[in-house]
Amino acid sequence: MRARLLPLLVVLMAGTLLALGFPLAVSLAAGQQQRVVVDRIDDSARFAALAQFVIDAEGAGSSGADERIATLQHELARYQDVYGIRVGIFYRDDNAMARAPGWWQLPESGEGREAFKEALAGRRSHDPGQVWPWQTDARLLVASPVVLDGDVVAVVATESPTDQMRGRILRGWLLIASGLAAAMLVAFGAALRLTSWVLKPVQTLDAAAHGIATGRMNSRVAAAGGPPELQRLARSFNEMADNVEEVLEQQRAFVADASHQLRNPLAALLLRIELLALELPEGNEEIASVRTEGKRLTQVLDDLLDLALAEHASAEISLTDIGALTAERVAAWSPYAEEKGVRLIGTGRSAVTGWADPIALSSALDAVIDNALKFTPEGEEVEVSVSVRERTVRVAVADRGPGLTEDELLRIGDRFWRSGRHQNVKGSGLGLSISRALLAAGGGSLSYETNPPHGLRVTVTVPRTAPHTP
Repeated sequence: MRARLLPLLVVLMAGTLLALGFPLAVSLAAGQQQRVVVDRIDDSARFAALAQFVIDAEGAGSSGADERIATLQHELARYQDVYGIRVGIFYRDDNAMARAPGWWQLPESGEGREAFKEALAGRRSHDPGQVWPWQTDARLLVASPVVLDGDVVAVVATESPTDQMRGRILRGWLLIASGLAAAMLVAFGAALRLTSWVLKPVQTLDAAAHGIATGRMNSRVAAAGGPPELQRLARSFNEMADNVEEVLEQQRAFVADASHQLRNPLAALLLRIELLALELPEGNEEIASVRTEGKRLTQVLDDLLDLALAEHASAEISLTDIGALTAERVAAWSPYAEEKGVRLIGTGRSAVTGWADPIALSSALDAVIDNALKFTPEGEEVEVSVSVRERTVRVAVADRGPGLTEDELLRIGDRFWRSGRHQNVKGSGLGLSISRALLAAGGGSLSYETNPPHGLRVTVTVPRTAPHTP
């Protein structure tokens, strides 16, 4: 869940920071350019005053007009040398009164020409378009009118390089980006803490629910930390788990007590049947049938008691050599397999360890191998293979019996369930249920699938790493 929630929070925070950062960056660039434009306007006002003296002297026919023009030209040249800014004073017909450098002319079109026309109309030119750091050849042209006796007689134009301004903008942007990056790191850390605070109870709840689903009925959630809603959910979950455990305990106790209490009357009944058989002729079919059914009922009661004990008992898990234990069970069942004419072979890994209860695993393997030998016809084989896949050890028991249909595979392992085609085979229908309960207590499992071309494959799975106990 964190993998989905955390990116969402990060994207939202990044979007918020960018929504704040972009206007700030644009505002910084505009402020730097406005500062340059204001400086040029102030400079233009000073040059306009000097130009008024020149024009006034020319209008009066004074002999000092040439001297004033020379002084103006000298001022413009010094200004251009010191600041690198092109500057010129142009009459209405575009002829230059003075300019620096001497070759500079106003552009024939574009933004510069529009600024000149606005100045001729008696208005300061509009602010030039925004210059961005990547516009390496951009220059700022500002034009101001020279007014004499209420008439615009000339225009002061300045064309500024933008290297320093673009450098200041870029440094400001880097500072903003650094601030945003730092804020993003802080926000990311806060998001991590927030998601941990919110999701830790959910993860604990998930682990406890998984524990109960796999048979660890004592799994509970510590109702501490997290939002109040999740704390209430944890308490409700614990109450539910307590009720479920109590109901299951009552069910197990009932099954165990019923099985135990029925065994004594059944034993007495079978004894009376044996005594009755002494009064009847030898080989009486009815007596033989009653004996068979009595023994079958005894086996069912024994299996029910075993199932109740298996569901109630806690597993003593330890690091176990699964390969050696499997080879031992194959060797133990080999005489019975030979008696039936079935080949029982062991393959796969001979030395591999996993975490399991050795007694429970042995009992489960016995039940699965016994089941495979029951349904495998003479001349066929049962293969017991040990393999490792990811974090589990798997013991697969594959037979060459009649197998099961897809619908029957969904029901195998249910209590008392037996295929309608196999009702004549000895058994109570509880063996695989007992095996599943024994394995579940230690974190193991049973799975079933077909074994082409015919037969059944039962896989016993145990973890390679120590199971976590909530």
